[in-house]
Amino acid sequence: MAEFNTYQAFQIFRQHVLRESRYVLDENAQLFLKTVLATSGQRRREVPQDRIYWRAQEGHGWELIQQDNDEFEVPTPHTQDRMRPGPHAATEGRANPKGLPYLYLATDKETAMAEVRPPVGSYVSVGQFKTLRPLIIFDCSVEHNSRFSLYFEEPDVEERERAVWSDIDRAFSEPVTISDSCADYAPTQILSETFKREGYDGIAYKSKLGPGFNVALFDLQAADIINCFLFGGDVCQV
Repeated sequence: MAEFNTYQAFQIFRQHVLRESRYVLDENAQLFLKTVLATSGQRRREVPQDRIYWRAQEGHGWELIQQDNDEFEVPTPHTQDRMRPGPHAATEGRANPKGLPYLYLATDKETAMAEVRPPVGSYVSVGQFKTLRPLIIFDCSVEHNSRFSLYFEEPDVEERERAVWSDIDRAFSEPVTISDSCADYAPTQILSETFKREGYDGIAYKSKLGPGFNVALFDLQAADIINCFLFGGDVCQV
């Protein structure tokens, strides 16, 4: 039976890809990834076609309105094209490397808006997305709220596994900030690529900023936008 050789396995893996080698993994790092898959247990989640998710972006568009003999502009949601990531332009993300975009969504609009952390009073465009086919998602939220334990010696196999998966789940949930180094994303990006290679369509992880969950889909065409709304500035409009 596969098992982690230490409760610090993820932290050791993290330091290796941040400080030693990111693109060519040594034997220990490869063994860690194999053990991750072997111990993933019941983390496979089936998402049916037509499931609704949400995506938010700060800002808005403008629409020219004619009333009587006057013309004036009013804020409107971003266009539907603007609410989708570009196929060839992507900054570093928790799951994706630069230049390889994933579709980041949330299970509810409150979480989607919280994730962009808009300034008070600003406008936020929120798109409603629908999955176009059944999806298989890897769940990285199972141990998100588990207790933090301090170990003075190596725990037993079961507790080591729980500790490692707690570290992995928390790493995915950690909020992204402008000050973060792009290299800090490498461990979760490598894990995401590992799950993708295993045939998963995306990953899910608990949001630390909103009440729901985040979902990163590897295929930009796995879901399509069906509505777009504008929030903020005392408005809510389609």
